[in-house]
Amino acid sequence: MDAAFTEEQDEIRRTLRTLLRERCGPDEVKAAVHTAPGYDEALWRRLARTLGLPGLALPTAYGGVGCGVTELALACEETGRVLLPSPLLATAVFAAPLVAAVGTEAQRAELLPRIAEGALTAALAVPGRALPEALGLVGARNSAWAGGGRAGGVQARPDGDGGAGWRLYGQVEQVLGGHSAELLLVAARAGGYTRGRTLLFLVPAGADGVTAGADGLVRTRLTALDATRPQARIELRNVSAELLGVDDGGSGDGAAEALAAVGPAAAAVLAAEAVGAADAALARTVDYVRAREQFGRPIGSFQAVKHRLADVYVAVQAARSAAYYAAWAAAQGGAEGAGAALGGAEGAGAALGGAEGAGAALGGAEGTEAAVAGGLALAQALEAQRMAAAEAVQLHGGIGFTWEHEAHLYFKRAASDELLFGPVHRLRARAAEREGLFGAADRAPYGGHGGRAGNGGQSGHRGHDGPDRRDGRDGRDGRDGRDGRDGPRKAVTV
Repeated sequence: MDAAFTEEQDEIRRTLRTLLRERCGPDEVKAAVHTAPGYDEALWRRLARTLGLPGLALPTAYGGVGCGVTELALACEETGRVLLPSPLLATAVFAAPLVAAVGTEAQRAELLPRIAEGALTAALAVPGRALPEALGLVGARNSAWAGGGRAGGVQARPDGDGGAGWRLYGQVEQVLGGHSAELLLVAARAGGYTRGRTLLFLVPAGADGVTAGADGLVRTRLTALDATRPQARIELRNVSAELLGVDDGGSGDGAAEALAAVGPAAAAVLAAEAVGAADAALARTVDYVRAREQFGRPIGSFQAVKHRLADVYVAVQAARSAAYYAAWAAAQGGAEGAGAALGGAEGAGAALGGAEGAGAALGGAEGTEAAVAGGLALAQALEAQRMAAAEAVQLHGGIGFTWEHEAHLYFKRAASDELLFGPVHRLRARAAEREGLFGAADRAPYGGHGGRAGNGGQSGHRGHDGPDRRDGRDGRDGRDGRDGRDGPRKAVTV
Protein backbone atom coordinates (compact mmCIF):
# COMPACT_ATOMS: atom_id res chain seq x y z
CA MET A 1 0.00 0.00 0.00
CA ASP A 2 1.29 3.44 -0.97
CA ALA A 3 0.17 5.80 1.80
CA ALA A 4 0.88 8.93 -0.25
CA PHE A 5 -2.00 10.55 -2.10
CA THR A 6 -1.71 11.49 -5.74
CA GLU A 7 -1.70 15.07 -6.95
CA GLU A 8 -5.23 14.59 -8.28
CA GLN A 9 -6.50 13.35 -4.93
CA ASP A 10 -4.91 16.29 -3.09
CA GLU A 11 -6.49 18.67 -5.59
CA ILE A 12 -9.94 17.17 -5.00
CA ARG A 13 -9.52 17.72 -1.29
CA ARG A 14 -8.23 21.31 -1.64
CA THR A 15 -10.87 22.41 -4.14
CA LEU A 16 -13.75 20.98 -2.16
CA ARG A 17 -12.48 22.37 1.14
CA THR A 18 -12.13 25.87 -0.32
CA LEU A 19 -15.62 25.84 -1.81
CA LEU A 20 -17.28 24.50 1.31
CA ARG A 21 -15.45 26.96 3.54
CA GLU A 22 -17.00 29.77 1.50
CA ARG A 23 -20.51 28.37 1.07
CA CYS A 24 -21.19 26.08 4.02
CA GLY A 25 -20.58 27.73 7.38
CA PRO A 26 -22.64 26.94 10.50
CA ASP A 27 -25.22 29.61 9.65
CA GLU A 28 -25.66 28.27 6.12
CA VAL A 29 -26.05 24.72 7.45
CA LYS A 30 -28.74 25.77 9.90
CA ALA A 31 -30.60 27.62 7.15
CA ALA A 32 -30.34 24.75 4.66
CA VAL A 33 -31.81 22.09 6.94
CA HIS A 34 -35.01 24.10 7.34
CA THR A 35 -35.75 24.14 3.62
CA ALA A 36 -38.17 21.64 2.04
CA PRO A 37 -35.49 19.33 0.57
CA GLY A 38 -33.30 19.69 3.67
CA TYR A 39 -30.24 20.97 1.79
CA ASP A 40 -29.04 23.89 -0.34
CA GLU A 41 -30.13 22.95 -3.86
CA ALA A 42 -28.00 25.64 -5.51
CA LEU A 43 -24.88 24.41 -3.73
CA TRP A 44 -25.69 20.82 -4.65
CA ARG A 45 -26.01 21.74 -8.33
CA ARG A 46 -22.68 23.52 -8.19
CA LEU A 47 -20.99 20.57 -6.51
CA ALA A 48 -22.45 18.26 -9.14
CA ARG A 49 -21.80 20.30 -12.27
CA THR A 50 -18.51 21.96 -11.35
CA LEU A 51 -16.80 19.22 -9.33
CA GLY A 52 -18.76 16.15 -10.47
CA LEU A 53 -19.22 15.09 -6.85
CA PRO A 54 -22.13 12.61 -7.22
CA GLY A 55 -20.34 10.92 -10.14
CA LEU A 56 -16.91 10.91 -8.55
CA ALA A 57 -16.81 7.13 -8.12
CA LEU A 58 -18.79 6.29 -11.27
CA PRO A 59 -17.06 5.15 -14.47
CA THR A 60 -16.61 7.56 -17.35
CA ALA A 61 -18.71 5.30 -19.57
CA TYR A 62 -21.75 6.43 -17.59
CA GLY A 63 -20.82 10.09 -17.31
CA GLY A 64 -18.85 9.78 -14.07
CA VAL A 65 -15.41 11.11 -13.20
CA GLY A 66 -13.89 7.63 -13.21
CA CYS A 67 -12.26 7.77 -9.79
CA GLY A 68 -12.78 5.28 -6.98
CA VAL A 69 -13.56 4.69 -3.34
CA THR A 70 -10.59 6.65 -2.03
CA GLU A 71 -11.52 9.84 -3.87
CA LEU A 72 -15.10 9.52 -2.66
CA ALA A 73 -13.86 8.99 0.90
CA LEU A 74 -11.63 12.07 0.69
CA ALA A 75 -14.56 14.11 -0.63
CA CYS A 76 -16.83 12.90 2.16
CA GLU A 77 -14.17 13.71 4.73
CA GLU A 78 -14.46 17.33 3.59
CA THR A 79 -18.26 17.30 3.52
CA GLY A 80 -18.21 15.79 7.01
CA ARG A 81 -15.91 18.56 8.19
CA VAL A 82 -18.65 21.14 7.57
CA LEU A 83 -21.59 18.76 8.19
CA LEU A 84 -22.83 19.41 4.66
CA PRO A 85 -26.53 18.57 4.27
CA SER A 86 -26.79 16.99 0.82
CA PRO A 87 -28.04 13.87 -1.03
CA LEU A 88 -24.42 12.75 -1.55
CA LEU A 89 -24.46 9.89 0.93
CA ALA A 90 -27.84 8.45 -0.08
CA THR A 91 -27.24 8.89 -3.81
CA ALA A 92 -23.54 8.27 -4.45
CA VAL A 93 -22.64 5.91 -1.60
CA PHE A 94 -25.74 3.71 -1.27
CA ALA A 95 -27.94 3.94 -4.38
CA ALA A 96 -25.56 4.41 -7.34
CA PRO A 97 -23.36 1.39 -6.50
CA LEU A 98 -26.42 -0.85 -6.40
CA VAL A 99 -27.72 0.41 -9.73
CA ALA A 100 -24.33 -0.23 -11.32
CA ALA A 101 -23.87 -3.64 -9.70
CA VAL A 102 -27.37 -5.09 -10.03
CA GLY A 103 -29.11 -3.13 -12.79
CA THR A 104 -29.38 -4.15 -16.39
CA GLU A 105 -27.37 -2.34 -19.01
CA ALA A 106 -30.47 -0.35 -20.01
CA GLN A 107 -31.09 0.69 -16.41
CA ARG A 108 -27.48 1.72 -15.91
CA ALA A 109 -27.45 3.72 -19.13
CA GLU A 110 -30.65 5.50 -18.14
CA LEU A 111 -29.96 6.23 -14.46
CA LEU A 112 -26.22 6.54 -13.87
CA PRO A 113 -25.56 9.51 -16.21
CA ARG A 114 -28.38 11.45 -14.57
CA ILE A 115 -27.00 10.63 -11.12
CA ALA A 116 -23.49 11.64 -12.20
CA GLU A 117 -24.58 15.07 -13.38
CA GLY A 118 -26.70 15.72 -10.29
CA ALA A 119 -29.99 15.66 -12.17
CA LEU A 120 -31.29 12.65 -10.25
CA THR A 121 -31.14 12.00 -6.52
CA ALA A 122 -31.85 8.57 -5.07
CA ALA A 123 -32.34 6.90 -1.70
CA LEU A 124 -32.08 3.34 -0.43
CA ALA A 125 -35.08 2.06 1.53
CA VAL A 126 -34.23 -0.93 3.72
CA PRO A 127 -37.02 -2.30 5.94
CA GLY A 128 -36.80 -2.62 9.67
CA ARG A 129 -34.27 0.14 10.39
CA ALA A 130 -31.67 -2.44 9.41
CA LEU A 131 -29.30 -0.53 7.13
CA PRO A 132 -26.07 -1.68 8.87
CA GLU A 133 -27.35 -5.27 8.84
CA ALA A 134 -28.26 -5.08 5.15
CA LEU A 135 -24.78 -3.77 4.37
CA GLY A 136 -23.26 -6.66 6.29
CA LEU A 137 -21.63 -4.37 8.88
CA VAL A 138 -23.36 -5.94 11.88
CA GLY A 139 -25.10 -9.25 12.45
CA ALA A 140 -24.95 -12.37 10.36
CA ARG A 141 -24.75 -12.10 6.59
CA ASN A 142 -28.26 -13.11 5.60
CA SER A 143 -31.47 -11.41 4.54
CA ALA A 144 -33.48 -11.87 7.74
CA TRP A 145 -33.56 -8.08 8.03
CA ALA A 146 -35.78 -7.89 4.93
CA GLY A 147 -38.74 -9.51 6.68
CA GLY A 148 -41.10 -11.70 4.73
CA GLY A 149 -44.27 -13.55 5.60
CA ARG A 150 -45.43 -12.30 8.98
CA ALA A 151 -42.10 -10.61 9.74
CA GLY A 152 -43.16 -7.30 8.21
CA GLY A 153 -40.91 -5.40 5.85
CA VAL A 154 -41.98 -4.73 2.27
CA GLN A 155 -43.74 -7.44 0.28
CA ALA A 156 -43.47 -7.71 -3.49
CA ARG A 157 -45.71 -9.60 -5.87
CA PRO A 158 -45.89 -9.72 -9.67
CA ASP A 159 -48.38 -7.36 -11.24
CA GLY A 160 -51.67 -9.05 -11.99
CA ASP A 161 -51.81 -7.89 -15.61
CA GLY A 162 -49.34 -10.57 -16.65
CA GLY A 163 -46.58 -8.12 -17.54
CA ALA A 164 -43.12 -7.72 -16.08
CA GLY A 165 -44.22 -5.19 -13.47
CA TRP A 166 -44.35 -5.62 -9.69
CA ARG A 167 -46.45 -4.29 -6.82
CA LEU A 168 -45.02 -3.33 -3.43
CA TYR A 169 -46.81 -3.11 -0.11
CA GLY A 170 -45.27 -2.18 3.23
CA GLN A 171 -43.54 0.55 5.17
CA VAL A 172 -39.94 1.60 5.69
CA GLU A 173 -38.71 3.83 8.51
CA GLN A 174 -35.66 6.07 8.64
CA VAL A 175 -34.85 6.33 4.94
CA LEU A 176 -31.94 8.74 4.59
CA GLY A 177 -32.98 11.50 2.19
CA GLY A 178 -36.17 9.64 1.39
CA HIS A 179 -38.44 12.67 1.59
CA SER A 180 -36.72 14.50 -1.27
CA ALA A 181 -35.14 11.75 -3.40
CA GLU A 182 -36.49 11.49 -6.93
CA LEU A 183 -35.86 7.75 -7.11
CA LEU A 184 -36.26 5.12 -4.40
CA LEU A 185 -34.42 1.79 -4.32
CA VAL A 186 -36.61 -0.45 -2.19
CA ALA A 187 -35.49 -3.79 -0.81
CA ALA A 188 -38.49 -6.15 -0.67
CA ARG A 189 -39.27 -9.83 -0.19
CA ALA A 190 -40.89 -11.85 -2.93
CA GLY A 191 -41.83 -15.48 -3.45
CA GLY A 192 -43.71 -16.27 -0.24
CA TYR A 193 -42.42 -17.93 2.88
CA THR A 194 -40.85 -21.11 1.52
CA ARG A 195 -39.19 -19.61 -1.58
CA GLY A 196 -38.70 -16.10 -0.33
CA ARG A 197 -35.93 -13.98 -1.79
CA THR A 198 -34.82 -10.37 -1.50
CA LEU A 199 -35.10 -8.16 -4.56
CA LEU A 200 -34.41 -4.50 -5.26
CA PHE A 201 -37.01 -2.33 -6.94
CA LEU A 202 -37.02 1.11 -8.55
CA VAL A 203 -39.86 3.39 -7.49
CA PRO A 204 -40.14 6.85 -9.11
CA ALA A 205 -40.80 9.35 -6.35
CA GLY A 206 -41.46 12.55 -8.30
CA ALA A 207 -39.60 15.82 -8.33
CA ASP A 208 -41.44 17.97 -5.80
CA GLY A 209 -39.85 16.26 -2.81
CA VAL A 210 -43.14 15.72 -0.97
CA THR A 211 -45.66 13.13 -2.21
CA ALA A 212 -45.69 13.18 -6.01
CA GLY A 213 -44.59 10.10 -7.87
CA ALA A 214 -45.96 6.59 -8.09
CA ASP A 215 -49.57 6.08 -7.05
CA GLY A 216 -49.86 4.79 -3.50
CA LEU A 217 -46.48 6.19 -2.40
CA VAL A 218 -46.57 8.35 0.74
CA ARG A 219 -43.44 10.02 2.08
CA THR A 220 -43.25 11.77 5.43
CA ARG A 221 -40.24 13.70 6.63
CA LEU A 222 -39.38 12.72 10.20
CA THR A 223 -38.02 14.85 13.00
CA ALA A 224 -34.47 13.57 13.29
CA LEU A 225 -31.91 14.10 16.01
CA ASP A 226 -29.43 15.28 13.38
CA ALA A 227 -31.21 17.68 11.06
CA THR A 228 -28.27 17.59 8.63
CA ARG A 229 -29.22 13.95 7.88
CA PRO A 230 -32.92 14.25 7.05
CA GLN A 231 -34.89 11.02 7.25
CA ALA A 232 -38.31 9.95 6.03
CA ARG A 233 -40.95 7.30 6.47
CA ILE A 234 -41.87 5.58 3.21
CA GLU A 235 -45.31 3.99 2.90
CA LEU A 236 -45.97 1.77 -0.10
CA ARG A 237 -49.62 0.95 -0.73
CA ASN A 238 -49.80 -1.34 -3.74
CA VAL A 239 -47.19 0.76 -5.52
CA SER A 240 -46.11 -0.10 -9.03
CA ALA A 241 -42.36 -0.76 -9.21
CA GLU A 242 -39.69 -1.85 -11.65
CA LEU A 243 -37.35 -4.66 -10.75
CA LEU A 244 -33.70 -3.62 -10.57
CA GLY A 245 -31.79 -6.15 -12.62
CA VAL A 246 -33.19 -9.51 -13.67
CA ASP A 247 -35.13 -11.99 -11.56
CA ASP A 248 -33.92 -15.51 -12.22
CA GLY A 249 -36.84 -16.94 -10.26
CA GLY A 250 -34.59 -18.83 -7.88
CA SER A 251 -34.55 -18.86 -4.11
CA GLY A 252 -31.21 -17.11 -3.80
CA ASP A 253 -30.72 -13.67 -2.34
CA GLY A 254 -28.67 -11.92 -4.99
CA ALA A 255 -29.86 -8.48 -3.95
CA ALA A 256 -28.90 -9.17 -0.35
CA GLU A 257 -25.47 -10.26 -1.54
CA ALA A 258 -25.13 -7.07 -3.58
CA LEU A 259 -26.04 -4.96 -0.56
CA ALA A 260 -23.48 -6.75 1.58
CA ALA A 261 -20.87 -6.30 -1.17
CA VAL A 262 -21.40 -2.53 -1.10
CA GLY A 263 -20.91 -2.53 2.69
CA PRO A 264 -17.09 -2.31 2.93
CA ALA A 265 -16.84 0.71 0.65
CA ALA A 266 -19.81 2.40 2.34
CA ALA A 267 -18.21 1.81 5.75
CA ALA A 268 -14.94 3.35 4.56
CA VAL A 269 -16.72 6.43 3.23
CA LEU A 270 -18.81 6.80 6.39
CA ALA A 271 -15.65 6.47 8.48
CA ALA A 272 -13.92 9.20 6.49
CA GLU A 273 -16.94 11.46 6.89
CA ALA A 274 -16.97 10.90 10.66
CA VAL A 275 -13.24 11.63 10.81
CA GLY A 276 -13.81 14.94 9.03
CA ALA A 277 -16.50 15.92 11.53
CA ALA A 278 -14.32 14.89 14.49
CA ASP A 279 -11.35 16.82 13.16
CA ALA A 280 -13.44 19.95 12.67
CA ALA A 281 -14.90 19.70 16.18
CA LEU A 282 -11.38 19.34 17.59
CA ALA A 283 -10.09 22.32 15.58
CA ARG A 284 -12.94 24.53 16.78
CA THR A 285 -12.32 23.50 20.36
CA VAL A 286 -8.58 24.21 20.12
CA ASP A 287 -9.29 27.68 18.70
CA TYR A 288 -11.71 28.37 21.54
CA VAL A 289 -9.42 27.29 24.39
CA ARG A 290 -6.64 29.41 22.92
CA ALA A 291 -8.82 32.53 23.01
CA ARG A 292 -10.87 31.95 26.17
CA GLU A 293 -9.12 33.26 29.25
CA GLN A 294 -9.61 32.37 32.90
CA PHE A 295 -7.51 33.53 35.84
CA GLY A 296 -5.60 35.78 33.49
CA ARG A 297 -4.45 33.05 31.08
CA PRO A 298 -5.92 31.04 28.19
CA ILE A 299 -7.68 27.92 29.42
CA GLY A 300 -5.81 25.93 26.80
CA SER A 301 -2.63 26.47 28.81
CA PHE A 302 -3.96 24.38 31.71
CA GLN A 303 -2.50 20.90 31.80
CA ALA A 304 -5.85 19.14 32.27
CA VAL A 305 -7.23 20.78 29.11
CA LYS A 306 -4.09 19.91 27.14
CA HIS A 307 -4.33 16.27 28.13
CA ARG A 308 -7.96 15.98 27.12
CA LEU A 309 -7.36 17.55 23.73
CA ALA A 310 -4.28 15.40 23.19
CA ASP A 311 -6.39 12.29 23.74
CA VAL A 312 -8.89 13.52 21.16
CA TYR A 313 -6.11 14.28 18.68
CA VAL A 314 -4.66 10.78 19.01
CA ALA A 315 -8.12 9.23 18.54
CA VAL A 316 -8.83 11.33 15.44
CA GLN A 317 -5.48 10.56 13.81
CA ALA A 318 -5.84 6.85 14.47
CA ALA A 319 -9.35 6.88 13.03
CA ARG A 320 -8.14 8.76 9.95
CA SER A 321 -5.45 6.16 9.28
CA ALA A 322 -8.01 3.37 9.68
CA ALA A 323 -10.44 5.09 7.31
CA TYR A 324 -7.80 5.59 4.63
CA TYR A 325 -6.73 1.97 4.87
CA ALA A 326 -10.34 0.80 4.65
CA ALA A 327 -10.83 2.89 1.50
CA TRP A 328 -7.67 1.42 -0.01
CA ALA A 329 -8.79 -2.12 0.86
CA ALA A 330 -12.23 -1.51 -0.65
CA ALA A 331 -10.69 -0.15 -3.85
CA GLN A 332 -8.39 -3.15 -4.01
CA GLY A 333 -11.27 -5.56 -3.57
CA GLY A 334 -13.30 -3.79 -6.21
CA ALA A 335 -10.41 -3.87 -8.66
CA GLU A 336 -9.81 -7.56 -8.10
CA GLY A 337 -13.42 -8.67 -7.83
CA ALA A 338 -16.53 -7.63 -9.68
CA GLY A 339 -14.91 -4.44 -10.87
CA ALA A 340 -12.24 -6.25 -12.80
CA ALA A 341 -14.92 -8.08 -14.77
CA LEU A 342 -16.40 -4.76 -15.86
CA GLY A 343 -13.20 -3.07 -16.82
CA GLY A 344 -10.97 -3.38 -13.81
CA ALA A 345 -8.17 -1.20 -12.64
CA GLU A 346 -5.21 -0.05 -14.64
CA GLY A 347 -2.18 -0.93 -12.60
CA ALA A 348 -1.32 -0.98 -8.95
CA GLY A 349 -1.76 2.77 -8.64
CA ALA A 350 -5.50 2.22 -9.05
CA ALA A 351 -5.54 0.75 -5.57
CA LEU A 352 -5.87 4.27 -4.22
CA GLY A 353 -8.80 5.11 -6.38
CA GLY A 354 -7.65 4.98 -9.98
CA ALA A 355 -10.02 2.18 -10.94
CA GLU A 356 -12.10 2.92 -14.01
CA GLY A 357 -14.25 -0.21 -14.00
CA ALA A 358 -17.82 0.12 -12.83
CA GLY A 359 -17.50 -2.42 -10.06
CA ALA A 360 -14.22 -0.97 -8.87
CA ALA A 361 -15.73 2.48 -8.67
CA LEU A 362 -18.58 0.99 -6.72
CA GLY A 363 -16.24 -0.59 -4.22
CA GLY A 364 -17.99 -3.96 -4.11
CA ALA A 365 -15.20 -5.58 -2.09
CA GLU A 366 -15.99 -9.17 -1.29
CA GLY A 367 -12.72 -9.98 0.44
CA THR A 368 -12.47 -10.50 4.15
CA GLU A 369 -9.75 -7.87 4.46
CA ALA A 370 -11.91 -5.10 3.02
CA ALA A 371 -14.95 -6.12 5.06
CA VAL A 372 -13.02 -6.30 8.33
CA ALA A 373 -11.13 -3.07 7.65
CA GLY A 374 -14.34 -1.22 6.81
CA GLY A 375 -16.19 -2.30 9.92
CA LEU A 376 -13.28 -1.59 12.24
CA ALA A 377 -12.55 1.78 10.63
CA LEU A 378 -16.18 2.82 11.02
CA ALA A 379 -16.20 1.74 14.67
CA GLN A 380 -13.02 3.67 15.41
CA ALA A 381 -14.24 6.75 13.55
CA LEU A 382 -17.57 6.77 15.37
CA GLU A 383 -15.75 6.57 18.69
CA ALA A 384 -13.41 9.41 17.75
CA GLN A 385 -16.34 11.52 16.55
CA ARG A 386 -18.27 10.95 19.77
CA MET A 387 -15.20 11.77 21.85
CA ALA A 388 -14.41 14.95 19.93
CA ALA A 389 -18.02 16.16 20.07
CA ALA A 390 -18.29 15.49 23.81
CA GLU A 391 -15.07 17.35 24.58
CA ALA A 392 -16.15 20.22 22.34
CA VAL A 393 -19.35 20.67 24.32
CA GLN A 394 -17.53 20.33 27.65
CA LEU A 395 -14.56 22.59 26.93
CA HIS A 396 -16.70 25.32 25.40
CA GLY A 397 -18.23 25.70 28.83
CA GLY A 398 -21.71 27.13 29.26
CA ILE A 399 -21.95 28.35 25.68
CA GLY A 400 -21.26 24.83 24.40
CA PHE A 401 -24.48 23.56 25.97
CA THR A 402 -26.71 25.98 24.05
CA TRP A 403 -28.51 25.01 20.84
CA GLU A 404 -27.39 28.27 19.26
CA HIS A 405 -23.72 27.24 19.28
CA GLU A 406 -22.32 25.08 16.47
CA ALA A 407 -20.89 22.55 18.95
CA HIS A 408 -24.34 20.97 19.23
CA LEU A 409 -24.33 20.26 15.48
CA TYR A 410 -21.31 17.99 15.89
CA PHE A 411 -22.73 16.43 19.03
CA LYS A 412 -25.97 15.55 17.25
CA ARG A 413 -24.10 14.17 14.23
CA ALA A 414 -22.00 11.92 16.49
CA ALA A 415 -25.02 10.59 18.37
CA SER A 416 -27.07 10.11 15.21
CA ASP A 417 -24.31 8.32 13.29
CA GLU A 418 -23.85 5.73 15.99
CA LEU A 419 -27.59 5.09 16.10
CA LEU A 420 -27.82 4.78 12.31
CA PHE A 421 -24.64 2.86 11.49
CA GLY A 422 -23.56 1.24 14.74
CA PRO A 423 -23.41 0.52 17.54
CA VAL A 424 -19.65 0.36 17.84
CA HIS A 425 -19.51 -2.91 19.77
CA ARG A 426 -21.60 -4.69 17.12
CA LEU A 427 -19.38 -3.39 14.32
CA ARG A 428 -16.35 -4.81 16.10
CA ALA A 429 -18.10 -8.06 16.93
CA ARG A 430 -18.97 -8.60 13.27
CA ALA A 431 -15.41 -7.81 12.21
CA ALA A 432 -14.08 -10.30 14.77
CA GLU A 433 -16.54 -12.91 13.50
CA ARG A 434 -15.45 -12.37 9.90
CA GLU A 435 -11.82 -12.76 10.94
CA GLY A 436 -12.61 -15.93 12.88
CA LEU A 437 -11.08 -14.68 16.12
CA PHE A 438 -13.48 -16.52 18.42
CA GLY A 439 -14.95 -19.99 18.45
CA ALA A 440 -18.46 -21.13 19.23
CA ALA A 441 -17.77 -21.16 22.99
CA ASP A 442 -16.76 -17.50 22.91
CA ARG A 443 -20.02 -16.53 21.24
CA ALA A 444 -22.21 -18.29 23.84
CA PRO A 445 -24.59 -15.93 25.64
CA TYR A 446 -22.63 -15.91 28.89
CA GLY A 447 -19.19 -16.86 27.64
CA GLY A 448 -19.35 -20.59 28.50
CA HIS A 449 -20.04 -23.56 26.24
CA GLY A 450 -23.62 -23.84 27.43
CA GLY A 451 -23.99 -20.24 28.43
CA ARG A 452 -24.34 -20.94 32.18
CA ALA A 453 -21.30 -22.93 33.26
CA GLY A 454 -19.17 -21.84 36.16
CA ASN A 455 -15.42 -22.12 36.40
CA GLY A 456 -15.19 -25.77 35.50
CA GLY A 457 -18.53 -26.94 34.16
CA GLN A 458 -19.44 -27.08 30.50
CA SER A 459 -23.17 -27.57 30.74
CA GLY A 460 -23.52 -25.07 33.55
CA HIS A 461 -25.84 -26.75 36.07
CA ARG A 462 -23.41 -29.05 37.85
CA GLY A 463 -20.18 -28.82 35.92
CA HIS A 464 -20.55 -32.25 34.36
CA ASP A 465 -16.95 -32.54 33.25
CA GLY A 466 -15.67 -33.38 36.73
CA PRO A 467 -16.58 -35.06 40.01
CA ASP A 468 -19.44 -33.73 42.05
CA ARG A 469 -17.15 -31.78 44.35
CA ARG A 470 -18.18 -28.97 46.64
CA ASP A 471 -15.00 -26.94 46.69
CA GLY A 472 -16.43 -24.48 44.16
CA ARG A 473 -14.22 -25.51 41.25
CA ASP A 474 -17.04 -27.34 39.49
CA GLY A 475 -19.24 -24.25 39.74
CA ARG A 476 -21.89 -26.08 41.78
CA ASP A 477 -22.14 -24.52 45.22
CA GLY A 478 -18.69 -23.28 46.18
CA ARG A 479 -17.37 -19.75 45.96
CA ASP A 480 -17.64 -19.85 42.19
CA GLY A 481 -21.40 -19.56 42.61
CA ARG A 482 -24.39 -21.83 42.86
CA ASP A 483 -25.20 -23.89 39.80
CA GLY A 484 -22.48 -22.04 37.93
CA ARG A 485 -24.72 -19.01 37.51
CA ASP A 486 -22.94 -16.62 39.84
CA GLY A 487 -19.37 -17.77 39.37
CA PRO A 488 -16.73 -16.09 37.22
CA ARG A 489 -17.34 -16.49 33.53
CA LYS A 490 -15.01 -16.15 30.62
CA ALA A 491 -14.91 -12.54 29.50
CA VAL A 492 -14.77 -11.86 25.79
CA THR A 493 -13.91 -8.32 24.78
CA VAL A 494 -14.34 -7.24 21.19
